[in-house]
Amino acid sequence: MLKRFLFAAIILLLNSHHLFAQKFEKLAQTPPMGFNTWNTFQTNINEQMLKNMVDAYISSGMKDAGYQYFVLDDGWMAMQRDSSGNLVPDPEKFPGGMKNFVDYVHTKGLKFGIYNCAGTLTCGGYPGTRGYEYQDARFYAAMGVDYLKYDWCNTEGLNAKEAYTTMSKAIKAAGRPMIFSLCEWGNHKPWEWAENVGHLWRTTGDIGAGFGSLVNKGTWSALGVTGILDQQEGLRKYAGPGHWNDLDMLEVGNGMTYNEDRAHFSLWCMLAAPLMAGNDLRKMSNQTKTILTNKDVIAIDQDALGIEGFKYYAFEGLEIWVKPLVNNGLAVCFFNRSDRPQKIAYDWKAHQIKDTLSNREIDFNKSVFRIFDLWIKKPSGTTNSILKADIAAHDVLLLRLNKQ
Repeated sequence: MLKRFLFAAIILLLNSHHLFAQKFEKLAQTPPMGFNTWNTFQTNINEQMLKNMVDAYISSGMKDAGYQYFVLDDGWMAMQRDSSGNLVPDPEKFPGGMKNFVDYVHTKGLKFGIYNCAGTLTCGGYPGTRGYEYQDARFYAAMGVDYLKYDWCNTEGLNAKEAYTTMSKAIKAAGRPMIFSLCEWGNHKPWEWAENVGHLWRTTGDIGAGFGSLVNKGTWSALGVTGILDQQEGLRKYAGPGHWNDLDMLEVGNGMTYNEDRAHFSLWCMLAAPLMAGNDLRKMSNQTKTILTNKDVIAIDQDALGIEGFKYYAFEGLEIWVKPLVNNGLAVCFFNRSDRPQKIAYDWKAHQIKDTLSNREIDFNKSVFRIFDLWIKKPSGTTNSILKADIAAHDVLLLRLNKQ
């Protein structure tokens, strides 16, 4: 009798966990990497241009560097659903049909992502998913979608947690594993409730191609790189394999300086952020390509430990960010957010590092680490010596430390 009771209790426990964890497990064990159409093209997309973009994705080395997803943002559908309530890919933008384009992406060895919104309309005014969650999820599954970005426009009267949970369950019921990206702008603190709902969640409003706090968009202001960075405090404990804080898409190659692009990319990697390129892949400069495909820097973002970095030190516009890595390694980013060049002379032995989240404590008087500069791709001595460097305005010195 006792055995039967224990068996029933175990089954109940397993079932309750299954019901609680709506999303597909084992996806996004490292932060997702890919490309999204929005930052550069908004809704001005068409099938041939997108196929050319997929080709550039491959030829530029992005795929070889670890990027996997090609995500189609807002504007892919017709303005009305059909008579059965199904979403209709815009036949003018996709004369060959959406399934044909999805197959094209898959034949290139990439995964395909698509966009919709929890509200009645998307942010661009196209049909939203409210009331059609299960129908739309089946549609995406039938097309072969691998990733759904789910926005938060036109959601008056909706409860965010309930709306995203419903869509998560709909994806699970449709039966095709998909990464579920919550684009809710951090308004309802998704980091507190979304671990079992989605695989990543936005922590802020939209990014713009600017380094400072705000980027003027005319009728509204987007957040710049430092604006988003400053809103991440206290959130690192919520991130980890399968559930990531999303700092929004990358603006590398979209008009900032080379130093600013490099700092932007470095900091997103230090914070284990999803890396979604948002530039025109067909027209990348060599500098942009060098940043986006730096495998040593990407490895910091994709580290299997899955622990976000943290701000260890800040003084007069200079910040030091630290990220624990596998095998007792460490990434250290010296970030000059000021408008002037800065000289550093950093004595490792005078600064112990303690991180309760990773249970990591480092005393450089007791342990010596080899230093590798990830942007110039050269060894840079050990922690036995004082680190001396000049860091340009809005730039970084990004180092990987491995125990000697």
